[in-house]
Amino acid sequence: MKLYLLLLFFPLLCIAQQEKTTRILFILDASNSMNSTWDKQTRLEGAKEVLLQAMEQFKGVPNVEIALRIYGHQTPITNDTQDCNDTKLEVPFSVGNIDIIKNKIRGLIAKGATPIARSLEAAAGDFPDTTSRNVIILITDGLESCDNNPCVIAKKLREKGVKVTPFVIGLGMDLSYLENFSCIGSYSDAEDKGSFISVLTTIIEKILVRTTVQINLNDSYKKPTESNVTLFLYEAGTKNLKYTFTHTINRYNNPDTLVIDPNFSYDLIVNTLPKIEKKQISIVRNTHNTIQIDAPQGFLKITGTTAVAVRVMEKSKYETINLQLTNSQDKYLVGVYDIEILTLPRSYQRIEISQSKTTTVTITSPGTLELKCIKYNVGQVFVDKGNGLFELVFNLDEKLLASKYVLQPGNYKVVYRQKDQKSTGYTLEKKFKIESTKKILLTL
Repeated sequence: MKLYLLLLFFPLLCIAQQEKTTRILFILDASNSMNSTWDKQTRLEGAKEVLLQAMEQFKGVPNVEIALRIYGHQTPITNDTQDCNDTKLEVPFSVGNIDIIKNKIRGLIAKGATPIARSLEAAAGDFPDTTSRNVIILITDGLESCDNNPCVIAKKLREKGVKVTPFVIGLGMDLSYLENFSCIGSYSDAEDKGSFISVLTTIIEKILVRTTVQINLNDSYKKPTESNVTLFLYEAGTKNLKYTFTHTINRYNNPDTLVIDPNFSYDLIVNTLPKIEKKQISIVRNTHNTIQIDAPQGFLKITGTTAVAVRVMEKSKYETINLQLTNSQDKYLVGVYDIEILTLPRSYQRIEISQSKTTTVTITSPGTLELKCIKYNVGQVFVDKGNGLFELVFNLDEKLLASKYVLQPGNYKVVYRQKDQKSTGYTLEKKFKIESTKKILLTL
């Protein structure tokens, strides 16, 4: 069976805004099975060829250090014994050691066992510190052959703050066999050395391309203090959603740094109330990008004793941007809004939201109208708006002899006629007054 396994271990470190040193540890399998034929050469020969080419990519790259650990290259394996401690840091981290690493790779001979777990465990101590951006790339052609379990080691690494993200490439293999690596992470298959080159190249590009993005949600004072809102990043001009983030202020009180693909332009939606859109955002490769968004916000608080919904709209617009309930508080962009309080009768207010301040709207406690009818009636209830103006509140239910309504305080009248009477002359009306928290009984 043929197999190449690439594992990346990324520590869960915040990406700082200044440039960090990136340390990449290559762990290379030189066990006896690497002598097997693969793509018209041995697996080790193929791996050496690809790695020697890959090393050239690191020459002259600032803030990058490389190291090399090898296992299975010191003690030949026999039918009776195998050296499970055969793992060694051959070239430690330093600047300008690429040629040393290449020479070590060139002279490598595959001999021994496959102590993957012990090599991973030892590799944790190969890095000088944990403050740098530390990466491990493990290249192997087989499963663990010693007593330790790589899954256990992977769990220990995670507990130490190391996130395991493997890229497993099986060459012409049954995927059920590759599932042995599922405890460590995901896997895929490839047919030839070209696939291995492609995957390794992609991995190195991701490591070396330090393109970061910071999205500043600015308040009224142009300070990036706004946060805790969902961000959608679409491929520009499409509905292809590439990234979803909850905007976060990090431990340094700065908008958190994001890593996104610089090969696309983006349309950004900031899901404030109302939402903000910014289109055709270009990301500059190999630098820290800052996207400025004006998103000053304040609060609207609805209070009252009765459960009522309030419809919130932008000033002079009819589209609902939010439906907020009594005794709740929500956040809105600074500006002027129209609100419709969904009581009976409806009431309307124009409010203003200010930076970081709370605007409170208190809904007056309603009263209760109980209607009792001697006969079935048709009719309507109106609220007196003054100056001879009346506004329709609701229609009577002509199939009910008794009904109850919760109404806002005010002066009202009901205009009605018994349903079975066939003359307009039988029209009647009654005036009544609703007071807060009180109940009245009206008989028609």
